[in-house]
Amino acid sequence: MWRRFARTLIDGPATERAPALPDRAAEELARAIEASARERLGRSLAIRQVDAGSCNGCELEIHMLNSIVYDLERFGLKFVASPKHADVLMVTGPLTRNMHEALLRAYDCTPDPKWVVAVGDCAANGGVFAGSYAVAGGIEAAVPVDLVIRGCPPTPVQLLEGLLALLQAADRPRPKPRQASAPGAI
Repeated sequence: MWRRFARTLIDGPATERAPALPDRAAEELARAIEASARERLGRSLAIRQVDAGSCNGCELEIHMLNSIVYDLERFGLKFVASPKHADVLMVTGPLTRNMHEALLRAYDCTPDPKWVVAVGDCAANGGVFAGSYAVAGGIEAAVPVDLVIRGCPPTPVQLLEGLLALLQAADRPRPKPRQASAPGAI
């Protein structure tokens, strides 16, 4: 053990270098989102992330937005623990049978104006999980989707660009969510 400790003192830690800070584009995007949210909502944007059955690749990129590299909290974007406090539902993964009811409940709990963002190819159309007995397809099978951010997984900069486009888009009427015909059916 002492040998390993001495080697670490001489050579330095055996870890990877920290990632380079994102370019100015990411910071400018975050500032534009903050300004659009304040103009549109009168306050900061609250985001609730919902996993509808994903592989967690998209969640890692979403969590990167909250890391020390991007630190979106300083721009007024915040992730909230309850859909009752959210403006945006960021839904990842294909719509699985087990999460259908939970997604509908989260959507119903989110106050108006609310937006639904399908993050990743799986949320858009089922992705690599399409055709599985446990998957009903994309998120739009349960709730109306306002924005689809493509990618497997999309990068944090793509997520920021999507949020900015969502806030700057004109209001449009949306259809009501499709309800299940019977409990457990999709």
